[in-house]
Parts: sequence; structure tokens; C-alpha cells
Amino acid sequence: MSALWGLLRKEAYHIRRDRRTLVVLVLLPVLHVIIFGYAIRTDVKNIRIVIVDPEPDYATLALRSRLAATDAFQVLAVVSRTGELDRLFQRGDAQEAVVFEPGFATRLARGLPARVSIITDTTEPNTGNVVQSYALAVIQDYERELQSGVSVIRIVPDVRMRFNPTRESSNLFVPGLMAFILTIISSLMTAISLTREKETGTMEALLVSPLRPWQIILGKVLPYLGIGFVSVLGVILEGRLVFGVPLRGSLLLLLGEGVLFILVSLSLGILISARTSSQRVAMLGALVGTMLPTMLLSGFIFPLDSMPWLLQALANAVPAKWFVLVARSIMLKGTGLTYLWPPTLILLAMAIALLFLSAQSFHERLE
Repeated sequence: MSALWGLLRKEAYHIRRDRRTLVVLVLLPVLHVIIFGYAIRTDVKNIRIVIVDPEPDYATLALRSRLAATDAFQVLAVVSRTGELDRLFQRGDAQEAVVFEPGFATRLARGLPARVSIITDTTEPNTGNVVQSYALAVIQDYERELQSGVSVIRIVPDVRMRFNPTRESSNLFVPGLMAFILTIISSLMTAISLTREKETGTMEALLVSPLRPWQIILGKVLPYLGIGFVSVLGVILEGRLVFGVPLRGSLLLLLGEGVLFILVSLSLGILISARTSSQRVAMLGALVGTMLPTMLLSGFIFPLDSMPWLLQALANAVPAKWFVLVARSIMLKGTGLTYLWPPTLILLAMAIALLFLSAQSFHERLE
């Protein structure tokens, strides 16, 4: 019993001495409750829709106003041709499009069925189903108001699903799994590996060698870059052969984006290891700073549009958000660099900034 008491006192002493560990242990439960409470949402809000109305009339204007009046929808644009929809869907700006046929009100007045197409982006199957049901509910409510004692179908919705018509959940999760796996390999393992060198004292042996600090860092993280690249190939191959996830875009572009994300994650791992003094703190820092945001604030599982504006703003600083967006667009939509250059530039800027900060922090720590 005395030995157990002595072990407990020793562990408590180490925790008190390492104040960063104590702060993380105290704040971690609070952070988890706040982020999980606001991020885990099953409802869908702020649905970005585009309305195609070639011949506006009283009926189309009434439906447009009803869609805009609901809290669920955010009318992104009203256009007269369907040719502009592809660009908006490819860029991820639009989640749904409502397309009225010409002469919509005229057909209603004559007692003929009036058709309206509902085109939904189902790269996120659950969100796509909810978005589609919301639009159908608005149209059906308006149709019921037009009924005059006789139950006659006057508005015929034509439902179409783009990019993931079978609504397979694997098409949603497999691209996001790449970000999660690369985060574990690149950030977590790099942070623990470099911190272990400092704890065991082997870092001093490296410093007296002819190697420069940047060469030491390169030698420690280059294997993880190779492992991450192989992991990207493995996830793509497994998703294609086992789960049938399509790859409609360029494989080379997807691999290049993967390497860019690996560089960002490696830089985060180096930065965490430079600012921590033990593997325990490095592991906690990597879990809180990389893995938790990747799970909750990247759109990997939960839709970002339904979160509060503060979490949406914080999500812009999460590298996994941009990589998940790029991976899904390439694999499911076949999107090229023409539409993906903004998130690519963001990842590139993050990689350059984090590499600079991590190199500076690691150099200061070595000195």
C-alpha cells in the first residue's frame, strides 16, 4: 500500500511540475464539452440554394419568397439558365438548385401539371436527404394551398441527385478518413518522436554531430512524409476496391494535395514538439490541436453550415477542412484545379507559415 501511495505522490509531483500538462488536463474536459455540444448537430441550416427561373410569374415568385422566408434556406442566386449550375456545384457554393419550367403559372392556370426540378448535391448523403425534404415540403405546402376542393396534383417535382446518387455513406467518409489518418501519422507521431529525442537525451548527441538543425528535422520527419504518401495511396486503393468509392478527378492532383496536407501536418507536429518538454504534453497537444479539430471542425462527420458562426470561423483555421473539401471534390465531383485553387492556396500558405514557425521555434529550443 505504501508503494502505491509513493507512486501516486510521484505522479502528482510530475504533473504539478509540468504546468503545461496540468493546464491541458484541466481545460481539456471543458473544451470537449463546448466543442462537442455545439458541433454535434443533426439539424441542417443555412442551405445554399440556387433558383433557376427562366420566366418569372406569380407562382414562381410565390415559391421563391417561401423558400427565402424559411430559416433553413439561404438563396445564393436567382438565374435564368441552368448552364451556370455546374460551376456553382463544382465550387461547392450551391448545395441545391430549384429549377422551374417555362410557363409554370400558365400550366397551373390551365389545370396542367407544372414541373419543378430539385437538384441536390449528395456528396454528404444525410445532409442531401434533409435538404431535399425541406424543399419538397415547401413545394407541397404551396401545392395544398392551390387545391380547391378537388385533390389534383398540380406541381410535379423532379428529384435529381448529383455526385453521389446512391447516397453511399462510404463516399462521404473515405475521403475524410485520409485527413484523419494523415493527421495521426504526420502530426501526432512527429510530435511524439521529436519529443522522445529530447527526453532520452539523444537530441544532444545529434547536435554535436556535423548535421545542421534543419537537417536533423528533415531526417526525423522525412520517413513520416513517405509513410503518409503511401497511406494516401492505400486509402484511395482500398476505398476504390473495397467500398467502390469513385475517383472521377485527377489522381496526380489528389496525391499532390495529399503531400501538401502532409507538410502542413508535419509542421504542426514539429511546432508542438518544439513547445513541449515531454511526450505526455506533446501527445495531449497533438490530440487537442490536431485530431479533435479534424474530427469535429473539418466537415469530416458533421456539416459545418449547421454550426454557430464562431465555430465556422474557427474551422477556417483547421487545415483538414480544406483538404477534406479538396479530396471530396476530386473523388466525387471530378473537380480540377480550375475550381480548387482557392483551398489549394490556403493549404500552401498554411504549409509555408507553419514550416517557418516550426523551424524558428525548434531552432530557439535547440539554442
